[in-house]
Amino acid sequence: MDAMKFSIVIPYKDRLANMSLALESLSHQTLPTDDFEVVVGVMENSPQYAELCRKFENRLNIVSVVTAKKWQLGLARNMAMRLSSGQIIVLLDADMVLPDQFLVRLWNEHYSNGENQCVVGQMIDYSNNDTDVTVVDHHPYSHYKDRLEEVQAKGPGESDPRLQFDHIIPWAYAWTALIALPRESVERDDLTFDLNFWGYGVEDLEWAHRISAAGIPIVMSRSAFGIHLPHVRSLAANKKTEAVNYRYFVKKWPSIEVELAACFGDFEANQLINPLRQELDHVLEIGKSFATVCASRGEVRTLYLGALISADGSLEGLPEAVPNETREAYPLIGLALPFGDKSFQEVVTLAPVRGLSLKYRKAVQSEAIRVSEKTHATELNFAAHTHSF
Repeated sequence: MDAMKFSIVIPYKDRLANMSLALESLSHQTLPTDDFEVVVGVMENSPQYAELCRKFENRLNIVSVVTAKKWQLGLARNMAMRLSSGQIIVLLDADMVLPDQFLVRLWNEHYSNGENQCVVGQMIDYSNNDTDVTVVDHHPYSHYKDRLEEVQAKGPGESDPRLQFDHIIPWAYAWTALIALPRESVERDDLTFDLNFWGYGVEDLEWAHRISAAGIPIVMSRSAFGIHLPHVRSLAANKKTEAVNYRYFVKKWPSIEVELAACFGDFEANQLINPLRQELDHVLEIGKSFATVCASRGEVRTLYLGALISADGSLEGLPEAVPNETREAYPLIGLALPFGDKSFQEVVTLAPVRGLSLKYRKAVQSEAIRVSEKTHATELNFAAHTHSF
């Protein structure tokens, strides 16, 4: 094929020091420069960024698409992906530095035979701890080059915590700080990022969910890796947008797997999904599954948790007074609901919820309290608001 092998797609705003290090690492790749390009989605009008690019004009093929719109990670990536011409798109955060042989190895080990797969790279030194970062020390590139060579010499092994548990839900570990996918697949299956996500979190999981649904294998590489650079972050701000983004994810793709990740986290969802499936097989009759149902009776908007969907798609377990014409059903247990706070005048928990183990009953009750206009847990007591079949 005549097309260059790779397009390195980087979203950028206000990370000049880290971006400089990322570009420096790309300029040292052993893959010939004509075989890859760097396409940057820039979301600021920055003379400093332009000056940085000029420093690499004889060492890298850099293409920049610039907008002054409000920062949105998905938009920055979409802008850059649409300008990409390489056979393989590598999504790379501005906070990642790569070893010299990264692109050569990625091609030889994962794409040289025309493979259609999504390859997730390891993120060395990445910390997802529950702490704010207010001050960052920036080291020279030589510091990170030594670290890269050290990791390469002994092999990255399973340094990334995502390699230390089974991947039952393939999209739940596909973080986009370092990930690759054939451009042909992006174009054929419309695998751009959903712009309904704002702020930190979840847009990458939803993107990977669609990759998996398209039948594209998602594999975690043990040889492809980069070092994650520290950057300023606010834990409170991240959690706030992540919660809203998860609700949108659950509403767009309602399923047990998605609500499990939204409730307990992506790591935990992989560990919990099979035991939960076994628990549901024990609690429910064959061919039935949980449903969350919204309904209106006059001016009262009510949410029912613990209804059932039968094999033919009919709903069971709802009170007879619930009008059919106002029902809106989701195939959810109720662990994570796609609704905002205090969205319902009334929340009713039905009998099947009582068959769940305590961990899941508590999660359902917590969500019931969150979405109800009633503010006290005692007002949503399971016994007081339970209907039998």
